[in-house]
Amino acid sequence: MSPTPLPAESLGFTFADEALEARVRAGLVKVEQALRDSAQSEAPFVTEAVQHVMVAGGKRFRPLLVLLAAELGPSSGSSEVIDAAVVVELTHVATLYHDDVMDEAALRRGSSTANARWDNSVAILAGDWLFARASDLVASLGPEAVRIQSRTFGRLVEGQIRETLGVSEGQDPLAHYLSVVADKTGSLIATSALFGARFAGASAEVQETVRAFGEEIGQAFQLADDILDIMSEESGKTPGTDLREGVPTLPVLIFRAQADPSSPVDARLLELLDSDLTDDARLAEALAILRVHPSLQQAEDDVRRRADDARKLLSDLPEGPGRSALESLCDLVVTRSI
Repeated sequence: MSPTPLPAESLGFTFADEALEARVRAGLVKVEQALRDSAQSEAPFVTEAVQHVMVAGGKRFRPLLVLLAAELGPSSGSSEVIDAAVVVELTHVATLYHDDVMDEAALRRGSSTANARWDNSVAILAGDWLFARASDLVASLGPEAVRIQSRTFGRLVEGQIRETLGVSEGQDPLAHYLSVVADKTGSLIATSALFGARFAGASAEVQETVRAFGEEIGQAFQLADDILDIMSEESGKTPGTDLREGVPTLPVLIFRAQADPSSPVDARLLELLDSDLTDDARLAEALAILRVHPSLQQAEDDVRRRADDARKLLSDLPEGPGRSALESLCDLVVTRSI
């Protein structure tokens, strides 16, 4: 029987070191079981609601990063590393409940969202319950872990608020969007890497290096998904989902910043982007133009640059399977977006 697929495998990530793969695979099995155990309530309905998104699957990118960063310390197999991985994933899943309410989303990963299956109140409370479970678990990791988690949570919430409020008058829409991505995505992925190194006993210098790496690669990973929304179905969404829903993405924002209304192509794309893209024909035309437009290449270049910047940060780390695996994540981000 073949081993259970790793979340990394669904991303196209492969391990070059068999021993490392075995350790990470075993760690992810423990994380998955701990996630289910953490999302158990005495009330059956609460259990059903809080596990609704969790059991639908997902990349488990954040727990994977915790385990990879833990390879940089002497105690990569510690129970605290597993607990830290559970904390970041519980936090991530909780944000998905709230995001779906904010976005009025009906589907996630091909299944109905909690707000669609029940209502907004249930979805919000389910997310709150998961945040509470993450807080309870992180408290066992010590006061500094609580401080890191609370600051991360603050950034997550602030990013969501700024996304909801939108661009202020006179503010650059692209700069606003990138700041939201940094807070909503980069912050928790940075904490994932930091927790892994910290609870494996890595030095303070290594912890700071992988935190900065996580911040950079986390943003690159999200921006790569922006490109996938236009280019393919590998993101788990139908191409053009963000366009159809009017969600700003990197290629579109780059295009708008540089669009030349005197150009027939640019003028037509501006017209399409400002129209109702729930119409399949208009959406298909907009996608076709974007796929060959220079703005898409600029977006790909930006993702590649961020991945390269993340890789450069790793040069300060000791060589070994852990560092090599983190370098592979940089390659993964680039190959997913081109």
